[in-house]
Amino acid sequence: MDFGYIRVSSTDQNEDRQLVALRGKGIPDNRLYIDKQSGKNFDRPKYKRMVRRLRQGDLLYVLSIDRLGRNYKEIQEQWRLLTQEKGVDIYVLDMPLLDTRQGKDLMGTFIADLVLQILSFVAQNERENIRKRQAEGIAAAMARGVKFGRPPYPLPENFHEVHKAWRDKKMTLRQAAEACGMPVGTFYAKAVKFENTN
Repeated sequence: MDFGYIRVSSTDQNEDRQLVALRGKGIPDNRLYIDKQSGKNFDRPKYKRMVRRLRQGDLLYVLSIDRLGRNYKEIQEQWRLLTQEKGVDIYVLDMPLLDTRQGKDLMGTFIADLVLQILSFVAQNERENIRKRQAEGIAAAMARGVKFGRPPYPLPENFHEVHKAWRDKKMTLRQAAEACGMPVGTFYAKAVKFENTN
């Protein structure tokens, strides 16, 4: 039987491109498995369910090699588990050289293993480069004065007089926070910041 596996790295990424490619191979929806997981959380329930269902002689389609793992080691481990332990064939759509149905002789196996090692190394290297470029982009933006995160809420109109009353010990911290409609911690943090900038 033919199966397809799709992974997108977060819930806001779209899996349509992978779905179109795998459906184009005639794989029915009940044998398509989709995981939406972040790169940090690699607990893939649909993948695990699919692996339990796979039998010797089945064929697994993936669009690209990095769908099998986050890094070089994981890709290699999953490839070995699927092809050697489970006896499943794998076809990587964007790299037709990685089709374990072809060249089952020693030379074919050697070439497929070599290509797999190179591609899984390239996949991990590209992810590391993306992370590095993101960090560099964030640092450059911060150097230009770009602010990240939620914009600060403006201080309530009565903040200055309440702050003064609190500083003059005419109000407790809790009373001052309530008068400004803020949690105690927020009022205190705003008060400290206000004092440091004035």
